[in-house]
Amino acid sequence: MQLSLAVLPGDGIGPDVTAEAVKVLEAVGSRFGHDFRLDYGLVGGVAIDKTGEALTGDTLRMCRSAQAVLLGAVGDPKWDSNPGARVRPEDGLLALRKGLGLFANLRPVRVFPVLVDSTNLKPEVIRGADFIFVRELTGGLYFGRPKRQWRTSRGRRATDSMNYSEQEIERIVRVGFELALRRDKRLVSVDKANVLESSRLWRQVAMEVAGDYPDVELEHMLVDACSMRIIQNPTYFDVVVTENTFGDILTDEASMLAGSMGMLASASLAGVPQEGVSIFGMYEPIHGSAPRRAGLDMANPIAIILSVAMMLRYSFSLAREAQVLESAVDEVLEEGYRTYDIMAEGKVKVGTGRMGDLIAGKVAG
Repeated sequence: MQLSLAVLPGDGIGPDVTAEAVKVLEAVGSRFGHDFRLDYGLVGGVAIDKTGEALTGDTLRMCRSAQAVLLGAVGDPKWDSNPGARVRPEDGLLALRKGLGLFANLRPVRVFPVLVDSTNLKPEVIRGADFIFVRELTGGLYFGRPKRQWRTSRGRRATDSMNYSEQEIERIVRVGFELALRRDKRLVSVDKANVLESSRLWRQVAMEVAGDYPDVELEHMLVDACSMRIIQNPTYFDVVVTENTFGDILTDEASMLAGSMGMLASASLAGVPQEGVSIFGMYEPIHGSAPRRAGLDMANPIAIILSVAMMLRYSFSLAREAQVLESAVDEVLEEGYRTYDIMAEGKVKVGTGRMGDLIAGKVAG
């Protein structure tokens, strides 16, 4: 079976971890008889340096012609020091999401049993945590209009608008319900309905969609309460659905449960996931580009490798292959191998390439 994939390594450690993801993907192909056709493109800072744009039309067209997109990371400090820059690496990421119609971001949060002592949190609190965030990806503050900065007689002012339509809310909430049906049938919808009109609409629509899912228990939770509950009692959650900005912040907070951002995968989908149905998506680790560690064989590739497992499951409908890949990661960690960010006493420290080799070897059998 030939499967097409657009690969965007991006900036910083993006190319380092992407190379390991491709290595593992090739091991999947060899074992199961799949032919993965890979087309490479530029996005982020490297694209700005070479073309003046964070995402070119050619790269976007290449992505649209593929069945899925694999993304490394974007960003570089040289743009952070210039808030007034006309174009920034992150513009490419936002343009990809909008241009590819990727409205649903799935971020699983799983505490690996062998890593329960590798975080700053009490093991008895985080042990057994296994839930998934569903984050709306194309609306809210990041895309709302008006969005501008201007001068007045009293100084500078700026505004960002959190805009949501009924249709945008309905489709993302439905993703949450569909995932909850396959898990523990519990959905927490996060908003700020005590203050924001957009959140009041969010809550209303969530309640209406709930009528189509009588077997799923729906709970509404304010975003500040949710941020506390994630740390106090993370095993409380099963599926969490929320808007763009809240989801961005909460998922980074939740990554600390797993010990490192280098452990968390993500999938950005253009449809509602259903059993046995292939959906176009973009897959990436949740971490940033960490340019100071680029090329040093240090970065943890597990997040992007687990993103490949999500790609196999959602965009290629290869559930068995996804399970084999996830089990391979478990086995390597059980054997005591660690990258620097999850290193613990008595374990074997390895670099980016060695970790990729170990996981690919397990996949190959």
